[in-house]
Order: sequence, then structure tokens, then C-alpha cells
Amino acid sequence: MIRDIVKDEEFLKIPSVNASIKDKQVAVDLLDTLEHNSENCVGLAANMIGHSLNIIAVNIHQTLVIMYNPVIVEKHDPYETEEGCLSLEGVRKTTRYKSIVVEYEDHKFKKKSKKLSGFSAQIVQHEVDHLQGIII
Repeated sequence: MIRDIVKDEEFLKIPSVNASIKDKQVAVDLLDTLEHNSENCVGLAANMIGHSLNIIAVNIHQTLVIMYNPVIVEKHDPYETEEGCLSLEGVRKTTRYKSIVVEYEDHKFKKKSKKLSGFSAQIVQHEVDHLQGIII
């Protein structure tokens, strides 16, 4: 189901808690909402649709990916950039890393690890920040 985007910064600052298999509907809603906003959005975190759960949906090379309980375990080569967000007005400066390794659970709650670089790494970093209550 397509959900409204949360714009309440106080809610977005609340760190999320780990997700479980019972939270799969939230992931479905994230994907639906991401697809609905695909012209101006490449990633969403569960708190952006009202759920303080560690779930993100990201568009990586035109493939929509759900990550449960993602954790960035490596990051290399910092750089300064500006980002926008559906939950916030305008663009804001932030520091990102050119390459990362993220560990997460897939839709079957099987542990995965993925090395990402460039824009894909930036998307995941932005969404993981959301889960931690970090707003750009």
C-alpha cells in the first residue's frame, strides 16, 4: 500500500529498532511507496512511512532491494555532497563515502553482505542514517 511520507523531524530523529519477519508488510508498503515516488526518489527508510523499524528499500541499478536490519560495516574515501530527501525541504550538505560494505537480511531473513560504490553507496548511507535518527 502506498503510504504518506512523514515530514515530522522529531519523529524522524527517533532511532529505529530491529525488524523481524512479522514486519514484512512494512517492507511491501515501502516498495509500493518507493515505486509511486520513483521520479524523485531512489530510497526510503521505514520511518519515512511511519514505522520506526530497521528496514530500507533502495533502487540499486534499476533493481528495487529491501534490506532488513542493515548495518554499514566498512566505509572508504569520504567526500562532501548535497542531498535531498522526500521528508525534508531543499538540499543539505553531508559527508558520504565512495564505497561501503553493508550487512543486512534479505526478504527471507537470510544474512547478506554487499559491497557498494558510487551513487548506490550514497543511497544506502542516506537511508541507514534515517534508521539511526540522523537527518541530513
